[in-house]
Amino acid sequence: MKISILAVGKLKEKYLEAGIQEYLKRLTPYARLDIVEVPDESCADHAAAAEEDRVRRKEAGRLLKRMRPGTFLIVLDPRGRLYTSEEMAQQLQALALKGRSDVTFIIGGSLGLAPEILQRADITLSFSKLIFPHQLMRLMLLEQIYRWFKIIKNEPYHK
Repeated sequence: MKISILAVGKLKEKYLEAGIQEYLKRLTPYARLDIVEVPDESCADHAAAAEEDRVRRKEAGRLLKRMRPGTFLIVLDPRGRLYTSEEMAQQLQALALKGRSDVTFIIGGSLGLAPEILQRADITLSFSKLIFPHQLMRLMLLEQIYRWFKIIKNEPYHK
C-alpha cells in the first residue's frame, strides 16, 4: 500500500521528528509511506474571517497540487467521524481488497482546511472532539496507521 501524508507547515520540534522517524521505520514492512509538507500561510492573530478564508484557500491550492489523481483521500478534521482503531483497520483492509492501494491523509494548518479539500474527502476522520496541534497530529496519525496495520495482520501491538 502507498500512503502519503500531506501536511500544512513544517515540523519544527525535534522530539516530534524523533517519534515520526520511529513510526516511519516501524511501518516499512506494511506500506510505502511518505510525508509531504506544503508551506503554511502566515495570518495575523485575530484576523478577520475573510483573511482566514484566504489563508485556508491558499494552503488548499498547495495541497491540491501535491495530491495524486485517484488517491483515496482521508482528511483529518475535528468535525469528522470518530472511528475506533478497529474500524479504521477495517477501512484500510477493505480498500486493499478492492485494489485501492493509494491512500492520502491530509492534515491542515492551524486554521483548518478549506471547503474544497473537505468536499474531496472520501473519509473525514476525527481523532477527537478536542483540537490538537497540527505538528503533533502527524505523530498521532503515524502511530494509528501502525496500529491499524498491526490489527489487520493480527499481530501484537508493541507497548
